[in-house]
Amino acid sequence: MTDVEAIAERLRARGLRVTPQRQVVFGLLDGNQEHPTVEALFGAAREALPTISLKTVYQTVHELEDLGEVRLLDVGTGAVRVDPNVEHPHHHLICTECGSVRDVLVDVGDLHLAERDRQGFVVRDVQVLFRGECAMCVPAPGH
Repeated sequence: MTDVEAIAERLRARGLRVTPQRQVVFGLLDGNQEHPTVEALFGAAREALPTISLKTVYQTVHELEDLGEVRLLDVGTGAVRVDPNVEHPHHHLICTECGSVRDVLVDVGDLHLAERDRQGFVVRDVQVLFRGECAMCVPAPGH
């Protein structure tokens, strides 16, 4: 994600106000590698601004997505995840136990579908999801 002040300037250029609520959400995502759910962002934002609404958090992450500053992910964990790492192409490791999501670099440059499989479908993006257990959730040997 771009510098928080640069994002604020881009929103102003689009005629949007940079409210304290938006600034809190920007701050929570700046440097965040956890791929938080929108609900987790809302909970953290409420600690700083108790009057913030879930709707405001959703609107803010959608505005950031429109600016290309975050990517909203549905990785099958039951909630939308916010990925502020848009600078580098990457894929994800997903823990099926705790739901944590982590970036992983995988070269899929030669991955393609044959025309007979695409049947006119135009592929614009490829997402690879690796599912398993993270180091915190893997059972210890002998348990």
